[in-house]
Amino acid sequence: MATAGKPATSVLPPTTPYSSSRALDSVHFSSGNPRIEETRGVVVLHPDPRAAAASSPDFPVGRKPRVCVLAVPNHMTYADFCRFCGAFVPHTLEMRIVRIDGADDQYSVLIKFNTQRSADSFYKHFNGKQFSSLEGGVCYVRFVEDVHYTALIEHAHSSVTSSSEQPTCPVCLERLDQDPGGILTTICNHSFHCSCISKWTDSSCPVCRYCQQQPEKSMCSICGTSENLWICVICGHVGCGRYKGGHAIEHWKETQHCYSLELETQKVWDYAGDNYVHRLIQSKTDGKLVEYNCHGDHAADSTCSICSGDAGMSEALLNSKVEAIVEEYNDLLTSQLEKQRNYYESLLLEVKEENEKEISAATEKAVSIKIQKLQAKLDKCIEEKRFLDDINDNLVKNLEMWKGKIQKRKAREQAAIRLKDEKIEKLEDELRDLMSHFECQDAVAHAPD
Repeated sequence: MATAGKPATSVLPPTTPYSSSRALDSVHFSSGNPRIEETRGVVVLHPDPRAAAASSPDFPVGRKPRVCVLAVPNHMTYADFCRFCGAFVPHTLEMRIVRIDGADDQYSVLIKFNTQRSADSFYKHFNGKQFSSLEGGVCYVRFVEDVHYTALIEHAHSSVTSSSEQPTCPVCLERLDQDPGGILTTICNHSFHCSCISKWTDSSCPVCRYCQQQPEKSMCSICGTSENLWICVICGHVGCGRYKGGHAIEHWKETQHCYSLELETQKVWDYAGDNYVHRLIQSKTDGKLVEYNCHGDHAADSTCSICSGDAGMSEALLNSKVEAIVEEYNDLLTSQLEKQRNYYESLLLEVKEENEKEISAATEKAVSIKIQKLQAKLDKCIEEKRFLDDINDNLVKNLEMWKGKIQKRKAREQAAIRLKDEKIEKLEDELRDLMSHFECQDAVAHAPD
């Protein structure tokens, strides 16, 4: 893989015979800080075998141990990507972060492995795999046929450290070729050991602090437009102007935040006074504060030293004006903060009263519902008690009835027992008489004549 410091001058158009005969895809990419130095090129990719016919092999024919991971989301830092690759990082020789044209919220990674077997295993393991189980981003891996660097664009503020490849790792200060774990080149063309950059949890470069995540464009928080935007200097609310959607002035009417900054001109507007109230701007040459509009009472033959930028203006005059402006700004800020305090205290009082009313209403409703439930339960208990009392009276009556029946039966049984006893005595007497008769007959039969 060619280095960023020495880009090739040849350009590979997408319609060359070489690419058309092999059915290769070409993707334009760029790397580097666009404000300092930018490298552009073309990556020639093998077609995805899974998208081809079913009879095609699992891997492209004539492939090399180089792959390109497409569409990596910007929120993944360099350390996150190294952890995502896992055990394949020690088998890499070089990893380069590039930006595909037209994909601002994503970046791609060109990876060169030490063996073809490692590249095939990486492709088989990660192609079609999700970057995270919580998100829907899918990892797309393609084999790289060749990389062609087409142009090196240098800007006015170009620096040597922004594009020149470092002979040593800026983190551990060891030579880049001494670590067998591979080299990772960031989007701003700074190279590090993969083991060193994997400990860097930020998305920016450790050397130049260039962040791969591009800042989001400001837009109206209500309608989403990016034109004629105003930001509230009190709470930071972003809304569009009165000639667009009027959401900034609606925010002032709702919150009484009367100061708003126009993002395009950096001017402050006072809705209460209906005029601009900015007084100072910062000079781009020396960084000093100067008046934006100077309407002093000057003579016809004299000029304002601040407006003309006269370098011979006395330091005492500048300090006195700055102190007066600071004092005026402090008084203005104090008054606005006092108004905001009263405004928010009134809002808190209203919210407190509403909460108390809601709490009392909810309490009364809950108490009434509970009383109704308890009354229903009491009525049910009274009805059950009445039913049990009826059952108890019936049982008492039945008890008395059964007691009478038992006494009558006992009397009948006693009478029957007496009759049986009398009958038994009578039968015993008859039995004794009969036995004595039998004995007399036996005696008479055995007696002599």
